[in-house]
Amino acid sequence: MELRHIRYFIAVAENLSITRAAQQLMIAQPPLSRQIRSLEEELGSALFIRSTQGLRLTPEGISFLQYARRIVELTDRSAEHIKEMAEGLGGILSIASVDGYAPRLLAEWIAAFKPGHPGVTYTITNGSTDDVIYRVTNGLSEIGIITEPHNAEGLFSVPVHEEPWVALLPASDPLARGSGDTVRVADLLDRDLIIPSRESRQSEIESWFPGKNVKLRISCRISHTLNACELAKKGVGIAIYPASAALFTDSSDIKVRRLTDPDVIVSYILVWDRTHRLSRAASLFVDSIRESAGARA
Repeated sequence: MELRHIRYFIAVAENLSITRAAQQLMIAQPPLSRQIRSLEEELGSALFIRSTQGLRLTPEGISFLQYARRIVELTDRSAEHIKEMAEGLGGILSIASVDGYAPRLLAEWIAAFKPGHPGVTYTITNGSTDDVIYRVTNGLSEIGIITEPHNAEGLFSVPVHEEPWVALLPASDPLARGSGDTVRVADLLDRDLIIPSRESRQSEIESWFPGKNVKLRISCRISHTLNACELAKKGVGIAIYPASAALFTDSSDIKVRRLTDPDVIVSYILVWDRTHRLSRAASLFVDSIRESAGARA
């Protein structure tokens, strides 16, 4: 199995069309079809369902696509790393990040790091804490920014930011009236709620409420804060998110109130895998973040 065959497969899988994939790869259709057939024979399994309506991935094809993307990404990263070692600091620094305040942190770090290291370019992937941990532990991203808590083993971590949790309220909601900037957690019981999609978040939020066996009315689980803000604005529910959610809305249709009783915070941490050696660029980047975090402390 050659790397180019894996790249061919990814192109066909993403386009679900031999014609479009051939155009993207700038090769003829017949040899591309033969290469895909040859790959299927080598793997001993059909990767596509072929019909008059087009192509669809088989379960085996879906599974192989995940591995194929990892193979290609790791190959490209290793080539950049070797080039960096030969030519000096440069190459691609791959970073995975959660939503919320993390993009602002990342922008500040890159802006501070870039003038001294103009040869470095950045690939940034966004997702949930679980997505980021997966990428970091599987070598797809060198470093990541996540929120606690997490249960991943084998990660180095550096605390980088804390912020309170808030409620995003439709302006018409009774809790949004008045001049106060807080709302009691208990006042959200029996209300339709919009919460982050990470599975452990619901248990964490439930623990804030007094009493046992609390059952929340969850309307939506959402990864991206912007979507939560828009839904709260339309009155779908009250969104419970970190305070940086206020960065995504300046509308008079939504009010931001800090949660109290108890006062709850979310912590952001920078992570990287203990078993994967950081590139020189990533190592220097982490050092610069540690220095700036120490200066703020």
